[in-house]
Amino acid sequence: MKHKLLLIALLIGVASVPAFAHHSFAAFDMANSKSIAGTVKQVDWTNPHIWIWIDVQNDKGGVDTYGFEGMSPNYLARRGWERTTLKAGDKITVSYRPMKDGSHGGMFINGKMATGKVLTMGGAGDGEPNR
Repeated sequence: MKHKLLLIALLIGVASVPAFAHHSFAAFDMANSKSIAGTVKQVDWTNPHIWIWIDVQNDKGGVDTYGFEGMSPNYLARRGWERTTLKAGDKITVSYRPMKDGSHGGMFINGKMATGKVLTMGGAGDGEPNR
């Protein structure tokens, strides 16, 4: 019986490793932050995390698309976000933790809309719901 309990505990521990790995910040440079301005191209309101895609003018006259990982839809909904909080065509300045590999994008910290509204992953940031 003692060995069965030990085996069960071990199996549960091993099975939970992927869940912990899922929430790793290893891809992001957590010691630095950057900011860019652009136009929302697309918002993927999906589990386990939303993705916000922003088109940004580059210095060659073209457009680069940046991808920003956010929190889960459930987490954001409890903080006032809705599926339509950000829409394609919205102008936004995004503060983010950049990707360690230098690719375009990172972890969304906050965004300031052209209207002045501030959106954060942790709450409204301005005392009002993120709508």
